[in-house]
Amino acid sequence: MAKDSSFDVVSQVDMQEMDNAVNQVKKEIDQRYDFRGSNASIELGEKEVKIAAEDEYKLGAILDMLRQKMAKRGIPLRCLVPGKIEPAAKGTVRQSLEIQQGISKENGKKIVAAIKASGAKYICFTSRHHEGFSMFHTRYSDYNIVDATPFRRDVLKELADECHKQGIRLHLYYSHIDWYREDAPQGRTGRGTGRPDPSGDWNSYYAFMNNQLTELLTGYGKIGAIWFDGWWDQDRNPGFDWQLPGQYALIHRLQPACLIGNNHHRTPFEGEDIQIFERDLPGENKAGLSGQGVSNLPLETCETMNGMWGYKITDQNYKPAKTLIHYLVKAAGKDANLLMNIGPQPDGELPAVAMERLAEIGEWMKVYGETIYGTRGGCVAPHPWGVTTQKGNKLYVHILDLQDKALFLPLDGKRVKKAVGYTDRRPLKIQKCRDGVMLYLSEVPTDIDKVIELHLEE
Repeated sequence: MAKDSSFDVVSQVDMQEMDNAVNQVKKEIDQRYDFRGSNASIELGEKEVKIAAEDEYKLGAILDMLRQKMAKRGIPLRCLVPGKIEPAAKGTVRQSLEIQQGISKENGKKIVAAIKASGAKYICFTSRHHEGFSMFHTRYSDYNIVDATPFRRDVLKELADECHKQGIRLHLYYSHIDWYREDAPQGRTGRGTGRPDPSGDWNSYYAFMNNQLTELLTGYGKIGAIWFDGWWDQDRNPGFDWQLPGQYALIHRLQPACLIGNNHHRTPFEGEDIQIFERDLPGENKAGLSGQGVSNLPLETCETMNGMWGYKITDQNYKPAKTLIHYLVKAAGKDANLLMNIGPQPDGELPAVAMERLAEIGEWMKVYGETIYGTRGGCVAPHPWGVTTQKGNKLYVHILDLQDKALFLPLDGKRVKKAVGYTDRRPLKIQKCRDGVMLYLSEVPTDIDKVIELHLEE
């Protein structure tokens, strides 16, 4: 499975350097003895290189020359995607070589498909982070992926189109902080940038954010949620007003079904539709970011696969699949979705180890997804041994860490009709006792997650 989830992603191509390489090949064709009197040619188009010659041998020689020139100029060789060799006029042959910029649309399909295969139901894409760079084509700043890079493609549009095609929801992360714009008020982060006016111009910056949010919610199809971050940047300025009600109203007016979440580490504000916990399960505060109470809103916890929210080449300390699955199960047992972070590499490629982890989670979800999807936290509260999830009268007991063959379940007066192993469907012995039941296993559990299915009397 992991092998099937690897993707061919290339970095951006400097088209001026490609033009220079093609011109050098033209000169070499004119000078080489074996091409004298030949009709061989090479031409650079906007998105492809076209080559032609008398036979396939000469065609291959031209391609070899081009690759040599590209290598000397630092142009990635795998950006060329050769098409079929076709017959041309006067007994010649021709071939088109597609210049692949960044993630090709075909590989974009594979990436979305791989994430979907992991069991994920939505993708949350970082549209703009704290450094102020917009990963979409925006009218309101030239500091964006189309206008400020050789890539010159709206990667968010391509991702959105593919998500809609494959039936996976798209959520958008959007930072309230901007370390780049001069009108953005300076908080406790992003200092030392040299901006002339740390106080900024709030009215200008607020209008800028709302203009970008309007673009995102009108130009990219149905958006499942806007995921805000950065409110905490002004925590040393308690009187600072982010004017969230007006912004939230704008979002709900543009897309009424779009959920709003804000990673502010506070009890949800009016207008928010989900509550977010950063690196903490709801009700826990191990990371020191989630001291707020748990609301009645839908819940989500976010976590990293390694130690970083972005990409750091030296951070290869990826959590084992078992750890990630346990976190997913514990989140479900606490009524929460899990948002798992992947930091892409500088060339746009998704780290192979991250894709391996997603594939492993996907294999587990193929078997146990029924015990996660559409469930709520079960009637048995989380314990050190694990958690429960529930769907109707079915209670799924997720045993994550048990050093015994018996387990007491405090069911608070609920009666159990039967208990079976979730995968093997074998009946398990249960014994009614005070305040619950004893569940007897054939052996000490060694599975990543030993799931027992209990049928409760309605």
